[in-house]
Amino acid sequence: MSGARLWLFPIVLLVTAALTGIATWQVASGIEADLTSRSQAALADADLPDGQVSFDGRDATLRGFPADKAQQATDTVRRVNGVRQARLDAASVPAPPPTSQTPPSSSSEPPSPTLPTNKASLQAEINRLLAAKPITFEPDTDNLTSGGERAAEQVAELIIRAPVDAKFQVEGHVARGPGGAQAALKLSQNRAKAAARLFIKYGVPAEFVTLKGYGDTQPHPGGEDRRVEITVK
Repeated sequence: MSGARLWLFPIVLLVTAALTGIATWQVASGIEADLTSRSQAALADADLPDGQVSFDGRDATLRGFPADKAQQATDTVRRVNGVRQARLDAASVPAPPPTSQTPPSSSSEPPSPTLPTNKASLQAEINRLLAAKPITFEPDTDNLTSGGERAAEQVAELIIRAPVDAKFQVEGHVARGPGGAQAALKLSQNRAKAAARLFIKYGVPAEFVTLKGYGDTQPHPGGEDRRVEITVK
């Protein structure tokens, strides 16, 4: 009998080890399934559903995510509670599409001005810029349009870069309307002030700028009456 017992002892050990292994595998499988489910939910919440995540214990491997989203997906899974580490299977990341040189788009912007070297050429360059893009206002207000603000910035950049010792008169104009001469004059002065404030904001010294309103006395032939003009003094 003692010999039979000794023979059975290794079998008992093997069965016990097998049962322990099965139990451990079941626990690990449950952990992996739970982590996979919660990781997929986290990826979906981050708007990153186009990939796969698998687990070996608590270690995650990510596959199939776009190249520009791969790192974000990895970080998202790494933050899931219970995940020990997350890595990207680099072989499964699609290569980013080749970049192509985009030809420069056509633009209505006037060409970059050349820097004038005297007052006459500075006046001519300012006039050219304003002809291409006038400093304009919303009707019946001293509020510059978005295009008017960009035009004022462009003129200011020219003024502060030009090596010309000059002062500048900012002249406001309005369209003819029913408000009368006094109302037109006041609005034209306010438009000149609004443009001058922008010039000073963009770097033109305040002492170089003077103001004048012309009301509706100088309508622009075939052009924009709600405008500002610049005279080099």
